[in-house]
Amino acid sequence: MTKPVQKRAIATREKLLAAANALIAKQGFEALRVEEVVGAAGVAKGTFFAHFKDKDALLEQIIGARLTGIAALMAEGPAPQSIVDMIARLAPLIDFVTSERTVFDVMIRHSGAAAIAEIGPIAEQFDVQIALYARWAAEGPFRKDVPPQILGEGISAFFIQAIALTFCALNGQQPLEDRLTAYLAAWLMPGA
Repeated sequence: MTKPVQKRAIATREKLLAAANALIAKQGFEALRVEEVVGAAGVAKGTFFAHFKDKDALLEQIIGARLTGIAALMAEGPAPQSIVDMIARLAPLIDFVTSERTVFDVMIRHSGAAAIAEIGPIAEQFDVQIALYARWAAEGPFRKDVPPQILGEGISAFFIQAIALTFCALNGQQPLEDRLTAYLAAWLMPGA
């Protein structure tokens, strides 16, 4: 039997998340340091580690929460009716995931692709996004010879590939939106 989480523990965790978010707003994800988070939150370093395994676990929570908000915005309204519309709907996600290399790296590490015992908020968001993309594929004027779930998984995979190549020195010259448009057109509208 597990003990119920105490209100004080919840408040401390929220204080740590708020302090980290404030620091990220000022200096970015990459510059975030555990020492600064505990200082801003007014807690001991050991308290931080009672709530988060490491800085990466803290970032997983923060990035996962931001992905949740972005996915909710992307889900509003009808399905995109063209690749151009789809890229426009993906723009907030593109902007966030490419804002810093750290965001992309943490997102990939916690995507669920690696053998991690616990499924966290980022991995959950991958499922949410794939379901959204599947709905878009089913409701839009896209190919119907492949199940929407598979189309949604492909959209997600091409999205990640386009971003990964953007961060690659050898392939970073082509605008991400151009690369993603080409991928999605080939995937969703073959023969067009």
